[in-house]
Amino acid sequence: MAAFVTATMLPADAIAAPATYYVVIEQMRFNPPTLTVRRGDRVEWANRDLFAHTASAASKAFDSGSIAPNASWGFVAGQAGSYPYLCNFHPTMRGTLNVR
Repeated sequence: MAAFVTATMLPADAIAAPATYYVVIEQMRFNPPTLTVRRGDRVEWANRDLFAHTASAASKAFDSGSIAPNASWGFVAGQAGSYPYLCNFHPTMRGTLNVR
């Protein structure tokens, strides 16, 4: 009797390894201002300004605390959703992290 092996087809994003994305903080801006990632991906905020900043979600989903000049902070996206964030020290600095 022959044995049959069946393969299960998975969506391409179900088997992709987590990626790392970068948001550069420079000249009082988050660049890119809007970023879309998948759950499990890592986002690194790198502060290239001359003074400290934060990346703080309005929903409290993440909060970097103070990121010193020439330092960075990372977050692994866990829950799908849209997360507007700002710098607590400079509230006009705003960004959005979209997690799919």
